[in-house]
Amino acid sequence: MNIKITSDSTCDLSPQQIAQHNIGILPLAVAMGGKNYHDGVDITPADIYAHVTAGGDLPATAAINVSQYQEAFSAFRQDYDAVIHINISAEFSSCYQNACLAAESMDQVYVVDSRNLSTGHGLLVLKAAELAERGMDAAEIAEILRSTTARVDASFILDRLDYMKKGGRCSSVAVLGANLLKLKPCIAVTDGKMGVCKKYRGAYEKCVREYVADRIGGRDDLDLSRIFITHSGVDEAYIKAARDTIRELQAFREICVTTAGCTVSSHCGPGTLGVLFIRNET
Repeated sequence: MNIKITSDSTCDLSPQQIAQHNIGILPLAVAMGGKNYHDGVDITPADIYAHVTAGGDLPATAAINVSQYQEAFSAFRQDYDAVIHINISAEFSSCYQNACLAAESMDQVYVVDSRNLSTGHGLLVLKAAELAERGMDAAEIAEILRSTTARVDASFILDRLDYMKKGGRCSSVAVLGANLLKLKPCIAVTDGKMGVCKKYRGAYEKCVREYVADRIGGRDDLDLSRIFITHSGVDEAYIKAARDTIRELQAFREICVTTAGCTVSSHCGPGTLGVLFIRNET
């Protein structure tokens, strides 16, 4: 069965991973400075940071609409026996709802809610691609993905909160207190939603090491095939700290480093780093 795996641009996979597995990426819309862009096509996180630093407002992201999904799915079905599309969590965007509406009138188009974002979403996209490459049936792949969503562990530690404040997700008082106490909040995805799960204190590199140790240390329930370090343009020293801590604590066969796209970057801003992986079935 010749299957095309597609995803929203929010999966934050690297260009190399996308090319290697021939993954189709559908970009979300980004409105900034009175202009409309396409995530990862004609706008990057660096563009967002420059705009905000210059005094501009945070950009707004918009879901892929039904007609755009219909057009993409129809085009892929001309060349493939089936299409499996993996969306950003329905809790974060109407992309999943729109994709489902687009697929209603089509045969062999399967839409999966990742219940996640960034490379938490991307882990499922890669899993789908690898299962398809093994020759598995599309319907079976879709069911495996849906049963895996609850076992994806996705979280990020933030070095700064000004973007969260600009987006109305925390108050000025909270930002001031965090800055004075050198607090670095950890945001985790649970049941498709984001929430603060812990706060770290001190220098960012120290906090990164403690955060990684908390997420993976002393655990025997991890799928050790792959882990992501996904960040929004942090210093290489922090990426190294995360990678070294991972290697000290667990024998992951692949440590992938990717840069967060416009969606995560516009909400969390620069100075964000996360480790994302899948837990084994219990």
